[in-house]
Amino acid sequence: MPTQLQLPLNEEQVRALQLNEQVELTGRIYTARDAVHKFLSEAEPKEIMQAPDLTNAVFYHCGPVIIKEQGAWKVTAAGPTTSMREEPYMAGLIEKFALKAVIGKGGMGAATAAACKRFGCVYLHAVGGAAQVLASTVKNIPSVHFLEEFGFPEALWCFEVEKFPAVVSMDAKGNSLHKQVLQDSQQQKTALCP
Repeated sequence: MPTQLQLPLNEEQVRALQLNEQVELTGRIYTARDAVHKFLSEAEPKEIMQAPDLTNAVFYHCGPVIIKEQGAWKVTAAGPTTSMREEPYMAGLIEKFALKAVIGKGGMGAATAAACKRFGCVYLHAVGGAAQVLASTVKNIPSVHFLEEFGFPEALWCFEVEKFPAVVSMDAKGNSLHKQVLQDSQQQKTALCP
């Protein structure tokens, strides 16, 4: 059974999560891609006044497909995007906003892993190719930020999700499932091709 997590998370909850643990998130998450990462990492506090309070937030590396239906926003696809693109910014944002989780696909690098360990954050792997299934967990879109500046896929969308499924693939202890898989693959390659 997946561990049920009600957002926002606190540091104690995050540090208790184990590598390879299946979780389901309920609460608010924020989509964030390249433009928002760059802006938030470089902006002065007065420049981000239009952003919501991101303290203890969960960032989702996702460029959702969103339509307006009967005057309300509706997400039709919300699959994860490759997280490694955000590696130059992620550690700084984890520190700046005390982020508690980052969702995406493919894992992240050493700087993000170190920030997760230092500040109490986890990386959650979402299943690629399941954009409509993940979109079905979005029950409401209460707000959107930087839509005019960055456009639909790059805006900071606030999603209220229910039982959003993911797997802990980088924990707050410095362990990385992605790193383990890479090391195992390299060992097998060396064994096959000495």
